[in-house]
Amino acid sequence: MWNNPDPANKYRNKQIEVDGIVFDSKKEAGVYQDLKEQKAKGHIKDFRRQVRYELVPAQYVEREKPNKKGVVKLTRVCVEKSVDYVADFVVEFPDGEISVVDPKGKKTKDYVIKRKLMRHVHGIAVKEV
Repeated sequence: MWNNPDPANKYRNKQIEVDGIVFDSKKEAGVYQDLKEQKAKGHIKDFRRQVRYELVPAQYVEREKPNKKGVVKLTRVCVEKSVDYVADFVVEFPDGEISVVDPKGKKTKDYVIKRKLMRHVHGIAVKEV
């Protein structure tokens, strides 16, 4: 096994800063610069970074919980966190069309499932670059 000096960076991508924004990879920074150019030329209306989409909502149950005085009250408790997809870029075109753009190196199993859920739940096809 290779020795990665930064275990938090398991895919060996290098963070890069552009315009005071830290990107997870050179590829992501390049897409940002390209989108910025396209916006300046009027080819796209706007774009946003790191947009969160809920794919599966959190799940809650009500449980009885006594307070300090011994009075039992029903409390809503989260038993399953939501499953979210964070889009690297959401692009809005002049005609109103919305596109999700995701610079991808390694396609993990989790990513592939979330990409499929984006199409199923939100009707959005993720464009991989």
